[in-house]
Amino acid sequence: MGLDLAAAAGVFGGAVTVTGGRVDISNPASLQSEAMDQVVWAAVFGEGTAKESARALLWELGQATGARPASIHDLYIARGRGECSGFTVPAINIRMLAYDTARAVFRAAKACDGAAILIEIARSEIAYTDQRPAEYVAVIIAAALREGYHHPLFIQGDHCQVNATKYNANAAVEVDEVKKLIGEEIAAGFFNIDVDTSTLVDLSFPTLEEQQRTNFERAAEITKFIRDHEPAGITVSVGAEIGEVGHKNSTVEELHAFMQGYVTTLKGLGDYEGIAKISVQTGTSHGGVVLPDGSIADVKLDIDALEALSKAAREDYGMGGAVQHGASTLPGNAFGNFPRVETAEIHLATNFQTIVWDHPALPAELRQRAYRWLDENAQSEKKSGDSAEQFYYKARKRAIGPFKQEMWSLPAAIRQQISADLEKTFAFLFEQLHVTGTADLVRRFVAAPALAHGALTHSGALAEDDPDAGE
Repeated sequence: MGLDLAAAAGVFGGAVTVTGGRVDISNPASLQSEAMDQVVWAAVFGEGTAKESARALLWELGQATGARPASIHDLYIARGRGECSGFTVPAINIRMLAYDTARAVFRAAKACDGAAILIEIARSEIAYTDQRPAEYVAVIIAAALREGYHHPLFIQGDHCQVNATKYNANAAVEVDEVKKLIGEEIAAGFFNIDVDTSTLVDLSFPTLEEQQRTNFERAAEITKFIRDHEPAGITVSVGAEIGEVGHKNSTVEELHAFMQGYVTTLKGLGDYEGIAKISVQTGTSHGGVVLPDGSIADVKLDIDALEALSKAAREDYGMGGAVQHGASTLPGNAFGNFPRVETAEIHLATNFQTIVWDHPALPAELRQRAYRWLDENAQSEKKSGDSAEQFYYKARKRAIGPFKQEMWSLPAAIRQQISADLEKTFAFLFEQLHVTGTADLVRRFVAAPALAHGALTHSGALAEDDPDAGE
């Protein structure tokens, strides 16, 4: 399929030209105009070559301006060496109104000179939000260009998760499905991958090593796959998990059992770079626990355990530290604790989705139609005794994909109101997590080499995974 970058660039009215595949920008301000909105629309909703040409153009514009997909690996390893500290990287899951939400992220980041920020999507979210990796990367690049954000873009495959039920039925097939997804993500520009084999931890065994064995063996196997498929000049940032979110809290002893087994197993597979961070469980759950009135229950976060786990990850294994999942529904006064105890990264998602669904500017009629769709198509989400508020809160993520184009098509004034409130939330989080000023650290430790836009080679259908994976 032939791509026509010149045709895609035509919306910029001569400010962007393409000669022999090379993109030249004579007027950078044009990238921050409504012309960019037209290009990203084509990248998401266009047909055939128009869609692929728009995506290729966005990639090349990002390469030309510095808004390039990159790996955060070297920043985390520098932290493990003690060369930087005092901040926590937010990993932001963007599920709905992706372009407007990402623009809000980048406006808040520019305002505080922050760049140590991950934008991610989980395996399950890809399915129910209808956002394949190549589309997701194109949207994130477009949002950065629209806001004049020219730092490396840390785009992450969150919860590349092995489904335990499917694994028990056919281990090889399920692991291959995860590898196929990761291959697609890397080909698209996801240079940060969260390998989640924590679902395979078996607490019925008497020793920690036995409990973690399948977890660390499969994590090492998938790490090898990533290293064998990462582009030249890129060391993909890989993370692993020792405790499934929402289950028992992790301990330092479990971290050691996992890491000792993981390091030994990976060494046996060859000379491969290992993980740069490790996800742990310290009391949170994905999306929080919703009460009958629709409010979220208080969370008992074990901040002391998180501090001990992060310290062990850094001092004993040279990683950036521990990762906290399921954090977006925590109370505002909790976020300052994460940089204080040197948490490397926290994952945030559900609250941003909530802001959109519950926003007063969102047409009530649209929300009600989405809820009626859930009544007809998402009853499997409803548990016995759930109130209507509990059901809609838990299930409404299922309506994101079916209503995606309608959401994108809302009047600009409505989308701007929602985006403005999202920006305020991101600005608060960046301040609390000490993201302010991290652009200098990113410039110091992160290289984002130029890469040609490659054809997507992994296009297999994605089976639905754990409905709760994601934050």
